[in-house]
Amino acid sequence: MHKLKYELSILIFIVLMTFLFGCSKNSKADNNDSSDNSTKVQSKVTKDEKSAPEFSLQSTDGKTVSLKDYKGKIVILDFWATWCGPCRRGIPDLISLQDKYKNDLRVIGISLDTSTKNDVIPFAKKFNINYPVVYGDENITKDYGGIEAIPTTIVIDQNGGIVAKYVGLVDKETFTKHIEDLISKS
Repeated sequence: MHKLKYELSILIFIVLMTFLFGCSKNSKADNNDSSDNSTKVQSKVTKDEKSAPEFSLQSTDGKTVSLKDYKGKIVILDFWATWCGPCRRGIPDLISLQDKYKNDLRVIGISLDTSTKNDVIPFAKKFNINYPVVYGDENITKDYGGIEAIPTTIVIDQNGGIVAKYVGLVDKETFTKHIEDLISKS
């Protein structure tokens, strides 16, 4: 019964995403045309001083990834799915940030794929994702305040405090500013 409720809530989530934010299974991964306004989402920021909830989730390579493993680093949690167009557009920026700030930053992709879970590993390989990708579950979405839309991205400081939460596609410069500010404060 619990699993059925979870799957139903994910299904409702996917339907809402499709109608509200343009994410659909028909999105094309290669479509990086910024002139396509149909899948752009206005970002919103929520500043928060609370600590990020701990989690341990299985990664696509079978390892367990825990937030506590990255204490002392800036962490960007990216809730996404393979079928979400805006998510696909944001991944190259996250890859670039992980490369540039590899000593100070850890991006963690949290896949919310359910019926398309088998697409996650091939997708990560195709796009050369250079950060851990884990399979999200009901607990993590609840612990992080409910994920209303994807992508949802959370910036966590070196001490585990939530700095910002963004709903929708966010430009690389916004994340760069957070990272630079947090590095300069340490």
